[in-house]
This record gives sequence, structure tokens and C-alpha cells, in this order.
Amino acid sequence: MTRREFIKHSSAVAALPVAGAPLAESRSPDAAEERSPNIIVYIADQFRWDCVSAYGLNPMEVTPNLDGVAARGVAFQNAVTNQPLCSPSRACLFTGLYATQSGVWTLTDSGVGLKPDAITLATVLRAKGYTANYIGKWHLAPGSHSKLSTLGFVPREYRGGFLDLWEASNVLELTSHPYHGTLWNGDGEPMRFKGIYRVDYITQLAVKFLQQKHGKPFLLVISQLEPHFQNDLQAFAPPTGYGKRYANPFVPQDLRFFPGDWDRQLANYYGDIKSIDDSVGTILKTLDERGLTDNTIFMFVSDHGCHFRTRNQEYKRSPHESSIHIPLLFQGPGFNQARMVRELVSMIDVTPTLLDAVGVKVPASMVGQSLMPMINQPEARKAWRQEVFIQISQSMVARALRTDQWTYCVADPDLPGGKYPSSSHYVEYQMYNLAADPHQLVNLAGRRDVPSLVHYLGERVDVEVAAHLRRRLLARMEEAGEPRATIKQRRLYP
Repeated sequence: MTRREFIKHSSAVAALPVAGAPLAESRSPDAAEERSPNIIVYIADQFRWDCVSAYGLNPMEVTPNLDGVAARGVAFQNAVTNQPLCSPSRACLFTGLYATQSGVWTLTDSGVGLKPDAITLATVLRAKGYTANYIGKWHLAPGSHSKLSTLGFVPREYRGGFLDLWEASNVLELTSHPYHGTLWNGDGEPMRFKGIYRVDYITQLAVKFLQQKHGKPFLLVISQLEPHFQNDLQAFAPPTGYGKRYANPFVPQDLRFFPGDWDRQLANYYGDIKSIDDSVGTILKTLDERGLTDNTIFMFVSDHGCHFRTRNQEYKRSPHESSIHIPLLFQGPGFNQARMVRELVSMIDVTPTLLDAVGVKVPASMVGQSLMPMINQPEARKAWRQEVFIQISQSMVARALRTDQWTYCVADPDLPGGKYPSSSHYVEYQMYNLAADPHQLVNLAGRRDVPSLVHYLGERVDVEVAAHLRRRLLARMEEAGEPRATIKQRRLYP
């Protein structure tokens, strides 16, 4: 089936909702008045936060359905991933732990993976009567490029507690292409698709699940590969014709000053973004048709951003906003407040928030914090710690602190990033004043003429900035259980 045929003939796709418009009321036998809210977690891969028009920075208008979620619910303007890399970021999301705490500190292709006994969003909700269902890209089971069988089917013990519906591939980018590929069901049987766009196929599987009758509240994760580039093509691959829609596109400010491949890739990237937004519209419409909208929390997030090789030789794995800043949107019970939240939040806060939102106690093992008090209580926002701890691997062994005003990053120049989870010796690497330099053009690490006045927890503190950030970063590393480390001041300014 072609994309055009899918959109034309699937009852789930017709008449997508208009951005910001309320969904029409409907009722069906599936509607439940007293049951705990369902949860849908929709993950897009490598989706820049500023592509969502509701954040006010991108005029391309490729996200009308996501804009509608933001208009109805809660949108976090400053959400940050704790690890700008696929596998570790997803581990942070589902466990509420930092990557080194979960054990998934680098790509699972390297052999690491989520532990079979990990406490996750799925395991906790299943213990409370939910079903836990997963469709799409997983990337949390241990695998190896030299053993192709580990790149697709995921054994039951490595599914992170998603033990009900399972239709997934461990490393979807290596088992599929835009219009053909393979996922695997829970019994290990291949699910091959051909002639339908990958995003639409995964959406179709999700629609099929939602159209079934559910005797229990459900957790459903829809995990798309797009807008991640197609690995063996080193290019973004949108639906046929979508790239042409966005020829000569708007270029985000942070990209304009640096060489990279954005000049060749942006049109197709926007095409991918539009395909994801179409899919979100389909899911929301299906919820409405099944009478599930009022009792379903819908959340949209990305694992990391995309800097189009402007900051290193890759697309992420750096401390820059284009890598770490992610979209985070909620709608549904407890979230329909039409609110934009500006406080800094991070990926490890997602699972505690979802558990809290449905009245389930957050396990003591999780270090992330529920965002529900901050959403509902103004005084909680005042006390919220305005800093996020970030671990970086593969491209380098690095640690970063993102505050409301600063990004401060340190790295070990001697350790290969894909082999060591941490270091005991770091050197100052990058420091950006986000208030004065939001596009991160001037690296202040090593300078001695940086103004001493900083803001911390809403108060003006007169300290030397690098020293202050250095102390805070070391404290956060210790909180995360990392080995005691030193940070050497940078003496030279490039």
C-alpha cells in the first residue's frame, strides 16, 4: 500500500484534527468512566524541539497536530535529555535514572543493554493492573553489528517490562528502510512491510491496537525512527514528495553560522517532521473515535535533537542546545491546562511524572522528580532546581551542566567515548552564556573576562562563573553515583 492509499483508505487517517481545535466528543463501548487513565508515550527520534511551531521559533508550520497538543495541554519549553544519544536517552526515559545508573551509557549495539530486572515505567504500571505495550524502535537490548540477529528480535527478558503487545525492532534503522523492512512480534515472528512508509506502518499498528477493546488501562509506547536519518544512506528520507514541499526552507539560527550538511538535508528533515505530525493526528483522531480521549494521557517526546554535523562529525552527541534540547508535550487528565512551562526539566523526570499523574507511587530507586507539583503548584515552581545534569558518550567522555543561563561542559581528551562510561579527570571544554548567546557561537571556556554575576535558584550570586559551575557539576556527578573526579581549568582560549 502506498502512502497516498493509506491516507485515503484508512479510517484512522481521514480528517486529521486542526491544530489547537478541541477534539469532537464521541462515545464508544470502550469508553471508561472510572478506570485509571491510559497512557500513550509517543517518541520521535532526533526531533529538534524548535520544529514544533508552538514553541514560537519556527515559521514552517509543519506541526499543526503537535501544536494542538501544546494548546490544550502542558508544553515544556526547556526540556533537556540527560544523554544526547538514542539508547542511553531511552533508558533515562523509562527508568528515571541517569544512563550510568541504568547501565545503558552508550549504544546497545556495543553490547550494553537494559538489565532484565530493571524497574521501569512498564514494570511499575503492570504491577498496578495496566497492560504494557510497545510498537516501533526499542534500541535497549544488548546487540552487536557482527551478530545481526540481535539487531531485530528482542528476547522477553530484555523488553523492559513491556510484556503484552510487542511489535518492535531493537535497532529499526538497521532492519528497515523507508518503504520496506521488518519488525518482530512477541513470539519472534517477523512482521514485514513493503510499499507503505515506515511511519505510516507503525501508526497503522498503533491504530489497530487502539481499535481493540481493552479490559484494563493500557500503557502504549509508539516509537518512530523518523526524523532520524537512514543510516546506510546518511540522509533523511521523508515520504515520497514531502521533501519537495519544503524546498528553500527556514534555517534555524544556530545552524546558519557553521558548516554542516543542513543546506542539503533540511528540506527532507522537515518532510520527516511533517510525517510524524500526520501520525500524531491519526493517533489523536483514533482516540476520539474510540471515546478514549478524555481518559488517556498523550505525551510526545524525542530522545535528542539534531545539529546537522555543525558541532561535530555526527548529528548529536554534543552539549549544544541542538543536541540536548527536546520537545516535551502532554495532554489528557491532569494536563489540559493550556500552559507553557518554562522551568528546566529533563528526561529522567518523565516516568516519575507519568506515574504520579495516574496516582501510582514513584519507586524510591528513581532519581527523577515528578513534574506534577510544579505544574499544579506555583510555589513548587519557585523551589525547582534550575539545572540539568548531562552525560555524553561515544563522541567523547564528557559531562555537562545546563542551567537557566549557562551550559558548561567538561571532557576527558584522552579517553575514547565508546569504551569508557566515565572518567576521573576532566578538562573544561565549553561554556556558553545562553542569555547573551542563545545560539552558542562564543565558547567562553578559558576566558577570564566573563562577568562574575550569575543566577541560581532565582537569586543573584556574585561568584566567578566557571568556578561556580564547576562546583555544581561535580556535585551532580556525585549525586549520580559517579567516581570522584577532578576538573582542570582551561588555561588557553581558542
